[in-house]
Amino acid sequence: MPPRDTARFEEVIRDGGVAVFPTDTLYGIGCRPDSDAAIARVYALKERSRDKPSALMYFSLAAALDAHADLAAATRAALERLLPGPVLVVLPGGQGVRVPALAGPPAGARVTVMQTSANLSGGPDPRRLEDVPASIRDGADLVLDGGELPGVPSTVVDLSRYESGEWEVLREGAVPSAALTELLR
Repeated sequence: MPPRDTARFEEVIRDGGVAVFPTDTLYGIGCRPDSDAAIARVYALKERSRDKPSALMYFSLAAALDAHADLAAATRAALERLLPGPVLVVLPGGQGVRVPALAGPPAGARVTVMQTSANLSGGPDPRRLEDVPASIRDGADLVLDGGELPGVPSTVVDLSRYESGEWEVLREGAVPSAALTELLR
């Protein structure tokens, strides 16, 4: 990612803006996780109920692990095996965490983003920027085009009880359950 694009993405997020950006699965929309106004904008643009959760996205595994330094050893090791990649992990306490494996923008960003897919609630998954509804693109402060993406949502896996040996796939997606079983043994 050209340095000015990274800097612009980080600036928009830090300033409380909303960005549409490519991930390793679909186009996402996100903002600062501590900005109530920006979060309200994201939910309004998506026409999504505020009671539906969103995840925290980090752009490096180290940043995710630092932010969740209190994780127990087995759960931390599981994160290290699963991420980065097309997996959203639900941690103890219910927080969803995602670290995409990116080759292009916004790879390397040094901000944390509250994110969700850049579609209207219940709408089709956006694999191309043109698939992101115009109302969302027009309402964002920054839109990054990453070309055509795989178009398969991330797999959601609940590791909230992983320390006792329990885990559950909440949504089948880009990583099949069989692969998760191998990674989480």
